[in-house]
Amino acid sequence: MDRIAGQKRAGNLLYPQIEPFDQRMLAVSGGHRIHVEQCGHPQGQPVVVLHGGPGGGSSPAMRRYFDPAHYRIILFDQRGCGRSRPHASVEANTTLDLVADIETIRRTLGIDRWAVFGGSWGATLALLYAQAHPERVTGLILRGVFLMMERELAWFYGGGAGDFWPDQWRAFSGMVPEAERADLIAAYHRRLFSGDPIEEARFARAWVGWENALASIENDGATGDAPGDYARAFARLENHYFLNRGFLDCDGQILRDRPLIEHIPAVIVQGRYDMICPPLSAWRLAQGWRRADLRMVPAAGHALSEAGITAELLRVMDRLRS
Repeated sequence: MDRIAGQKRAGNLLYPQIEPFDQRMLAVSGGHRIHVEQCGHPQGQPVVVLHGGPGGGSSPAMRRYFDPAHYRIILFDQRGCGRSRPHASVEANTTLDLVADIETIRRTLGIDRWAVFGGSWGATLALLYAQAHPERVTGLILRGVFLMMERELAWFYGGGAGDFWPDQWRAFSGMVPEAERADLIAAYHRRLFSGDPIEEARFARAWVGWENALASIENDGATGDAPGDYARAFARLENHYFLNRGFLDCDGQILRDRPLIEHIPAVIVQGRYDMICPPLSAWRLAQGWRRADLRMVPAAGHALSEAGITAELLRVMDRLRS
């Protein structure tokens, strides 16, 4: 989950909040309608921003990482989350659908090529989109890299991260009987899709709470109390994608297909102490990619709003202004 707050960089605030100059509901396949917005400079350098999760939804604060006098900033809520409808729906909701939606947005807005900015699951989606449509991507800006690999899911839902947060892990894993704890993704799936609204809400908050607790290096273990609608969409969609291993062809597909995008410049901003998406994925992605610039941020975790992450992303986007 991407926690966002007004952080400072080199004594300066993030770019001031700006309002969209265009908002629309865009009809896509499978009966979905996705919320799309544009802000900044209507004729500026286009950049599409991909939120995390899956299921996290976009936030107005995400606009503040881009100079509005220079960038044409496109944000959207992926299928089933945020202001997109139907809410929390997993029907016709796969990675291929999301990649197709990004391309539909590009064509609808009349953009030839754009930069792609994404963190966590947004980084996964950015890489998959670029591999599907490399001719449409001018550059990749990735944060908190997640490659949708089995070892990453095992780390976060199999006890690896729990070695660092045993109290929170006990609360999260203890929600289900011991006999089911060998596969917590499947165990939670049965309850998040049980059809019992009370049970679904309870397990959705537990799912979100586990991720919240580990999002920031400064977190004291507080899980927060996510709104019910948000928690339900986030938990159901994320669980749906993880249960299906991102709907990818094989484990390691993104690394396998990296040659398709090695001509594209990329900047990778990674928290050294990211407990949700450990740095190994970012490091492996960058190894041998000549045009990739890996920036490991010391004393930083996963959240977009971490001071060091924020400062580095602002430096990157300021430098990329052409």
